[in-house]
Amino acid sequence: MKTTLKLVRVGMTMTEGTIVAWHVGPGARFVAGDVLYTVETEKVSHDVEATAGGTLLEILVPVDEDAEVGQAVCVVDVENG
Repeated sequence: MKTTLKLVRVGMTMTEGTIVAWHVGPGARFVAGDVLYTVETEKVSHDVEATAGGTLLEILVPVDEDAEVGQAVCVVDVENG
């Protein structure tokens, strides 16, 4: 099922973050627990893991770009099952 993944809040006061690395590229498959991207805030750098398996279809927020919490950062095709 095609869906967007949104920037997660990694701290209570976080309102935005910078994507500092994508660990999966477009067309690549991933499984639950794989690190998809790393987001950095003023206080912390955090690896965001996949909660389900699938395929990364499109990156919407490239490396070194800021995103607000809740903003779509990528499009994935999540495996059913």
